[in-house]
Amino acid sequence: MTERNKMVECLRNKESIEYKADHYANGKFRNLEIDYSSNFSEFFSNVWTFLNDKTENKIPEENSIPIVKLSKDDILNMPDNSVVRLVHSTLLFKIDNRYILTDPVFSDMITPFPFVAPKRFHEIPITIEELPFIDIVIISHNHYDHLDEPSIIKLKDKVGHFYTTLGVKQSLIDLGVDTMKVCELDWWQSCTIKSIKVTATPAQHFSGRGLFDRDKTLWASWVITSSKVNVFFSADTGYFNGLKKIGEKYGPFDMTFIEAGAYNERWKEIHMMPKESIQAHKDLGGKVFFPIHNSSFKLSFHPWNEPLNLVTDIAKKEKIEIRHPKMGEIISILEPKKTAKWWRKD
Repeated sequence: MTERNKMVECLRNKESIEYKADHYANGKFRNLEIDYSSNFSEFFSNVWTFLNDKTENKIPEENSIPIVKLSKDDILNMPDNSVVRLVHSTLLFKIDNRYILTDPVFSDMITPFPFVAPKRFHEIPITIEELPFIDIVIISHNHYDHLDEPSIIKLKDKVGHFYTTLGVKQSLIDLGVDTMKVCELDWWQSCTIKSIKVTATPAQHFSGRGLFDRDKTLWASWVITSSKVNVFFSADTGYFNGLKKIGEKYGPFDMTFIEAGAYNERWKEIHMMPKESIQAHKDLGGKVFFPIHNSSFKLSFHPWNEPLNLVTDIAKKEKIEIRHPKMGEIISILEPKKTAKWWRKD
């Protein structure tokens, strides 16, 4: 039995099978460069701050975010080796004529606590019902804005394979996903389907869907490699030296999809600040930077459009190629067109 399978069996059956890894100790996963932790008082402090947030421009004006509406035919006719952002960190790739969907979040709200529920700022360019068959769905970790249960339930019968991290498989099975469809990965492990290889790579974050399951499952960033393209999907991560190692091992990347939003000094260890997002792109050997994890939900205390303002300004100063298409705007990965600063009024 492989080490990964031992871990899967251990998590599923709660047996005393020992799984050994530097990022696992005492029944929990952990980061390699920091010991990130938070307690009840910090949690309720953040909730209180959200409830009393006086930040100006914290949410956009209604219907002010431009959306490119898509049909099933639009998706079927996507050029090969292209990508479209649908919401938050939800990306739909067409690579080697196969469809890959990351962290699908199609719900209006993304929290177990309705009284502080951040509601989506904009419409979704296309519904799950209108999507064609999806070859691969990647679930980076189990936070609510990345593992959206209603979306998984709707998607499960039109997906070929789910790739996720150690410990998350059971959650997918509980939602009705066929166990044979799920590939659970540890850091540096891969699954390959024909010409497409998906690899789980380290991230600096945490996991948990409640107050008592903290770090019981793994979190990861992801590398997607095909015969023609090589891309990096950060999911959620703070800045750490491991990004350089990923770049050395799997780079350079044609395009990096890196979180740039929901940052704050309170939790900068597990969400990158704007300068760090650009630095991560450089560490990875990225050619084109595509900022994600912004403009869809209020998840921090900055103005809603601040992340894109800051990363585009930094990228310009550092001569970094950046693309920030509208939600629903399809662009090529290898020859991406110039994109407008749609979030600015000037």
